Amino acid sequence: MPRAEPFRIAFSDGALSDLRERLARTRFAPDHHNEDWRYGVPTSELRNWVEAWLRFDWRAAEGRINRFEHYRVEIDGTLIHFLHRRGRGPRPAPLILTHGWPWTFWDWHAVIDPLADPAAHGGDAADAFDVIVPSLPGFGFSTPLTATDMTATRTAGLWVKLMCDVLGYDRFAAAGGDMGNIITAQLGHAHADRLFGIHLLGAIPLAPAKPIPPGPQGPWTWDWGFDRPASPPADPVLAASPTSPPTTPSSHRVVHTTEPQTLAAALHDSPAGMMAWLLKARRHWSDSRGDVRNAFSEEFLLTTFSLYWLTESLATSVRAYRAGADHPWRPSHDRWPVVETPTGITFFEYDQTSRSRFWAADYYNLIRTSYQPRGGHFSPAEVPQTVVAEIRETFRRLR
Repeated sequence: MPRAEPFRIAFSDGALSDLRERLARTRFAPDHHNEDWRYGVPTSELRNWVEAWLRFDWRAAEGRINRFEHYRVEIDGTLIHFLHRRGRGPRPAPLILTHGWPWTFWDWHAVIDPLADPAAHGGDAADAFDVIVPSLPGFGFSTPLTATDMTATRTAGLWVKLMCDVLGYDRFAAAGGDMGNIITAQLGHAHADRLFGIHLLGAIPLAPAKPIPPGPQGPWTWDWGFDRPASPPADPVLAASPTSPPTTPSSHRVVHTTEPQTLAAALHDSPAGMMAWLLKARRHWSDSRGDVRNAFSEEFLLTTFSLYWLTESLATSVRAYRAGADHPWRPSHDRWPVVETPTGITFFEYDQTSRSRFWAADYYNLIRTSYQPRGGHFSPAEVPQTVVAEIRETFRRLR
């Protein structure tokens, strides 16, 4: 049985000095007619963020992160980092929270204490969880990673071993967004006997119903290739659609899938370039209303950028897309619904994975759905109180 070892985050002074020196030497690209971001991140905006990063106190952020208990363990040859916050209540339920890209484990930081110790945050102690937040393989402190087949299917298998073999839980709950949404759904599909429920932020099928990848093969659609039914679902949340316009198409799906290493060559060498790539996603996919600071604090974003840079994990994080393309999802069974574990879903107005919902009516073993008018793709970091309430409500029905 693999054994988890305590882990403390502590980057060297040399790594921090190197980051500051690179930021100070940034050669900014010429830019014009780009005040509305139509050509990507404006150079004027990037200058402001580089200056903010130069002022940023990483050691203070490091202290905030180290307030939690961290561990690392090797499972099937893959190094996994995770945060473990034990619950305070009569019967805390084990809950694993899975992030995506360009998230890190730290996107969940504001929900951890309220979920683990609800009584200390105005809640009911009966809702307490043992909270486990891993870093995805190839992300953050779950590095280095050399495997090229680290798909949602394989990661879900690692999570079962982490929760059951390493931490000793018989059954557990799971929640996730973005890639974490897919991994959590895969847990509910292939490992239903190990879970008592899952909660999803938005809805993403384990595989599109029709081949509709981005790029030259065809246009992207948020219907995921499912045919619309003759009549809408009875559930009003699933029958509805967001009133906000969709975001502009993003190039990341194409380049991460086709040339992740070419992209990594530039972003691994330039903290400003890496920050621009992450910043545009945070602005466009969140409930930012045009200004990323409406959705996130400067301290949080700079912590996120620093985690990607200092762990040197950008290159392996973007390869996750290629792994999924090279190793398409294969079902573990042909039963319906595809995801048999009892499922709750929260749809956020400004999350693109909340746009199309009708197909979810039969795809999941749904026990509840909810619509939230505020919040985007990074909801645990944007609207943590809402996410806490939604997770509590789903699992209150399943304990």
